[in-house]
Amino acid sequence: MYAVIATGGKQYKVAQGEILRIEKLAADEGDQVQFDQVLMIADGDNINIGKPYIDGGTVSATVNGIGRGKKIEIIKFKRRKKYRKKQGHRQDYTEVEINSIAIGEKVVSKPVAKAATNPATKPAVKKEAAPAKAEKPAKAEKPAAKTTTKTESKSAPLFLDKPNGTVDDLKKISGVGPVLEGKLNDLGIYHFSQIAAFSADDIAMIDDKLNFKGRIDRDDWLTQAKTLDASK
Repeated sequence: MYAVIATGGKQYKVAQGEILRIEKLAADEGDQVQFDQVLMIADGDNINIGKPYIDGGTVSATVNGIGRGKKIEIIKFKRRKKYRKKQGHRQDYTEVEINSIAIGEKVVSKPVAKAATNPATKPAVKKEAAPAKAEKPAKAEKPAAKTTTKTESKSAPLFLDKPNGTVDDLKKISGVGPVLEGKLNDLGIYHFSQIAAFSADDIAMIDDKLNFKGRIDRDDWLTQAKTLDASK
């Protein structure tokens, strides 16, 4: 038994218990979602086809998580025009697990066996996982020690009120000129170690504030900053 649903401008063939990634939904992990744009439901020889959607047809699912796909690169190039543009993109997605397929009040999938199994299985997994979570604080001590060592040596905290010692020449990073260096200094970024420690959220915030989306990843600032910081 399976159904064909439409969501995010795409069509997906789904079956009960199947896990798939679809275009990002406005839902959080653990939420229950319903798809009412059901194009077809097939149960053996019994096939229901909508015009375009089946009246009362719904597919329910649970959101397992939200993430971003692999990075793809878009390159535009024109011969003899000295034109070359490279851009990266990562598409957002929502991962869902299909629970049941229904038409109106009638559930045409057979979730009874799975419904009886899943509640019993999921708590068991959580109970077994609980001791592992309790043990994590002991392991978390190691990263804490490493962080302290880094801070004592070279790393500077992000977004300083004033330089931590001598200001690094950020123009040594490919793609950073005097104007851009001044804007980074205005944000409190003075050292290679700060750029090397950028997180994904830091990069997104800086891209938004300075309006050069994608440049940090495109020119690989983090690798350049780490190399320059190590050579000081």
